Amino acid sequence: MTDLLHDRIALVTGSSRGIGQAAAWAMADAGADVIVHYHKFEEGALATARGVEERGRRVLIVQANLEDPEQIDRVFSRIGDAFGRLDIYMANAAATAFKPGLEMRPHHYQRTFSLIVESLLLTVQRVVPLMERSGRAGRILTVSGHGTTFTLPNYAGLGSAKGAVETWTRYWAYELGPKNITVNCLSPGVIDTDSARYYLQDRFARLEEAATRATPLRRLGRPEDVAQAAVLLASDAAGFITGQVLRVDGGISLTSGPFEEIQG
Repeated sequence: MTDLLHDRIALVTGSSRGIGQAAAWAMADAGADVIVHYHKFEEGALATARGVEERGRRVLIVQANLEDPEQIDRVFSRIGDAFGRLDIYMANAAATAFKPGLEMRPHHYQRTFSLIVESLLLTVQRVVPLMERSGRAGRILTVSGHGTTFTLPNYAGLGSAKGAVETWTRYWAYELGPKNITVNCLSPGVIDTDSARYYLQDRFARLEEAATRATPLRRLGRPEDVAQAAVLLASDAAGFITGQVLRVDGGISLTSGPFEEIQG
């Protein structure tokens, strides 16, 4: 355990599994109390909360569909009542339909952009007053991905939404800097998560082999790798870093990438 985030209050959306769960635990390890958000996977959220408590930190579980502005309002009212402030916000929740662009229907991209892009706008609007109440520097972290720079099969919907997130990161950083709030984006490479395995189905093993060869560090990323980068950007040590997209990819973006090997 470190004290990088001592006495901070952190909200991590989509923290019932994967990168969000790892980030919640890493922030608790670093001294933060954590608000665990989930939409449907209650069992995972309860497991995340137990992990936070085992690390000696306070935890609040909130359930919400972030596509619904009224549910967003309810979440932040609960946070205000429970803690009165917020120091760290990690906007991690995401979902999409993995389809070629020609097969996407309006409801596919509308729901993707509603959950990932519109919710970022609405949640940040609610986050800022709670950060201003804190009296210390605020930290907002967004999450992007490899698919904003490299074309991946059936990834256009999610990749374009994450590209919008990177743009919002820069604009929020510019707008919120005078309020002593930094805004940065984490861009994971190939990370071994449930969502990656779902996206790739029976092609995951092929990608794992190809990505391991293509990554200078010679392994896939783990959720904990992204979580530790999140702790760094949320800490005072990163106080003069804002508006940046940090690749957490083991160096795979230095190569041509392995995805051509799994097409088809």
